[in-house]
Amino acid sequence: MKSITIKAQERESVGKKATKALRDAGMVPCVVYGGAQPVHFAADERAFKNLVYTPNAHTVVIDLENGTKMDAILQDIQFDPVSDKINHIDFFQLKDDKEIVMEVPVKIVGNSKGIMAGGTLRLNLRRLKVKALPKNLPDFVEADITDLEMGNKLYVTKLPTNNFKLMHPDNTVVCQVKISRAAMKAAQEAAKAEKGAKGKKK
Repeated sequence: MKSITIKAQERESVGKKATKALRDAGMVPCVVYGGAQPVHFAADERAFKNLVYTPNAHTVVIDLENGTKMDAILQDIQFDPVSDKINHIDFFQLKDDKEIVMEVPVKIVGNSKGIMAGGTLRLNLRRLKVKALPKNLPDFVEADITDLEMGNKLYVTKLPTNNFKLMHPDNTVVCQVKISRAAMKAAQEAAKAEKGAKGKKK
């Protein structure tokens, strides 16, 4: 999985006044859990642009001014209800030998027979939860729709998993090919025409 480096400075004071001062200066207060103890830090709000405002999934390298570097994933994010600016971010520190659960995007591949016949694709899940060691976290989960006929569904059990597990029940539908109104109307008209032709033969 691709990684984004966030240059940050460790926070000594985590009180409300200090936190407000950080936000006023265009900084985002953050904390990373998962180590021996939580590490509080702050980084420029612009540093999170490619991490937060993207459909892609990334791990993060938190690069502190004191030389400490921590591999982590974004765990929770809070936005200001009025300005929609980032208020606070929680991270979870990665360990090479410990599996982690995170959401990654679904990537649709292939040309569905059902869509070529006039159906429409409905994506039920745009992201899926996967569990893996940090080195095995995928950038995305590939969903091949080539064999989907009109009315068919693609379940998570049909998705390839390479060194990771999908954390969803087997009956979870990733996407499906729905019968479009135009295709339904054409089928109804064809059925009427066939019925009419049979009636004339009699």
